[in-house]
Amino acid sequence: MPDPNPAALAFLLARRSRPARTLTPPVPSRDELLTLLAAATRVPDHGKLEPWRFLVLTRPRTDALARLVEERGAALGREPQDIAKAAAQYAQADCAVAVIQVPRPTDRIPLREQTLSVGAACMQLHNAATAAGWGANWLTGWPAYDEAFRRDGLGLAQGETVAGLIHIGTPSADAPDRPRPDLGRLVTWS
Repeated sequence: MPDPNPAALAFLLARRSRPARTLTPPVPSRDELLTLLAAATRVPDHGKLEPWRFLVLTRPRTDALARLVEERGAALGREPQDIAKAAAQYAQADCAVAVIQVPRPTDRIPLREQTLSVGAACMQLHNAATAAGWGANWLTGWPAYDEAFRRDGLGLAQGETVAGLIHIGTPSADAPDRPRPDLGRLVTWS
């Protein structure tokens, strides 16, 4: 017989992201972040490989990253509006956690399963932040895919990638929820 947790189910059914630009101070303390990060590691991790790590980004680091986005965008010939949007993600961030995929070489666990574990860590961190009363948003953007930005800005090693930037803070404005998927179109029973 199941042991239901109606409060947890209600939370999951109502969970949502908050626009990153609406997240302001205060942000979680170091101890509060450690609790959220502990929750983020409670994901399926076949082979106990821990194919993820976390890079906590706060000011003034996020300001420096915004400047690097502008430099890299210009060097890559990106459109000015793309550069401005990507730079704003960092310039407006008082707290963001970069969830880094760290592939672990093994014959037992395929890379795909490691990647799924990293994605689950992103979602678990988002849910933990929301459950703790914070607003959260999962973003990436083109800088996360730029090798020079990852290396010079985030200090990533060769082979490491950014799975997501989880922005966490106090929502300053309420935004309408988006329409949710129609299960009738997505579910097949057999």
